[in-house]
Amino acid sequence: MKKPNPNDNPWRAAGMVSAIGADLIVCILLGYFGGSFVSDRFGLSPAWKAGGLIIGLFVGIVSVVFLIKRFLEDTNE
Repeated sequence: MKKPNPNDNPWRAAGMVSAIGADLIVCILLGYFGGSFVSDRFGLSPAWKAGGLIIGLFVGIVSVVFLIKRFLEDTNE
């Protein structure tokens, strides 16, 4: 019979999914508020808000990729 892997923990997987969601939300919100700050501070067009939102989304996706990569490396050890 196969021994259970201690890394196959559903709580660990749930924690990773929660971290992914929180990471994406924080990055998107920081991008939006950063774009909003630039737009309001310098009197620029509201397109800066959308640009900040897109940059935040991109940064969030890159961050999630690194998070998943680290999670998978930890399970292989």
